[in-house]
Amino acid sequence: MNILIADDHELVRRGLRSLLGDEYPDAYIREAGSASDALEMAGVVTYHLAIVDINLPGRDGLDLLGDLRRLYPALPVLMVSAHTEEEFAIRALKLGAAGYVSKQSAADVLVSAVKKVLAGGRYISAIVAERLARAVAEGWDGEPHEALSHRELQVLKRIAEGRSIKEIAAELALSEKTIATYRSRISEKLQLAGNVELTRYAMKHGIIS
Repeated sequence: MNILIADDHELVRRGLRSLLGDEYPDAYIREAGSASDALEMAGVVTYHLAIVDINLPGRDGLDLLGDLRRLYPALPVLMVSAHTEEEFAIRALKLGAAGYVSKQSAADVLVSAVKKVLAGGRYISAIVAERLARAVAEGWDGEPHEALSHRELQVLKRIAEGRSIKEIAAELALSEKTIATYRSRISEKLQLAGNVELTRYAMKHGIIS
């Protein structure tokens, strides 16, 4: 069995590798510290599972998820993140993730998620299941930022982290005019005007820590 781990923190990668090695001693596990490294490794052998952190440098884990689903549709991708499940789980599932596990979860939760995904299922926590049930029962559309596109969410996150439009444009390889347009759309959807208000919103909802 081949498993790919994509996380920018070496200690986290080694921890995941050790945990999975105990459960699957014969597994071939490779580590990537960025989305580009992970994509390169994904083309070398056929993987049975990819474990991807949302917070990767440059192109983030949700971007990588999209690439992996497009290039290797049979590859299940389990997302992990320091963000709470309420913030990104449903977005990740909509993009094709086979599951989402918070890094705040116990080790046995991750192992359970891996087993379920490898068996062909999807892993969602009780919190996410309740959120989905509420949406169906009450017609609830979720928090305002859940209406943002993935790119708009990327821009919001970087604005809240204090980056300028020029810096964001360079990071995302887009024009400054395009970033400014995204910012306007974000303000309109969230009904917030200045960067201070956007930053407060992002902090309140766990978009940034």
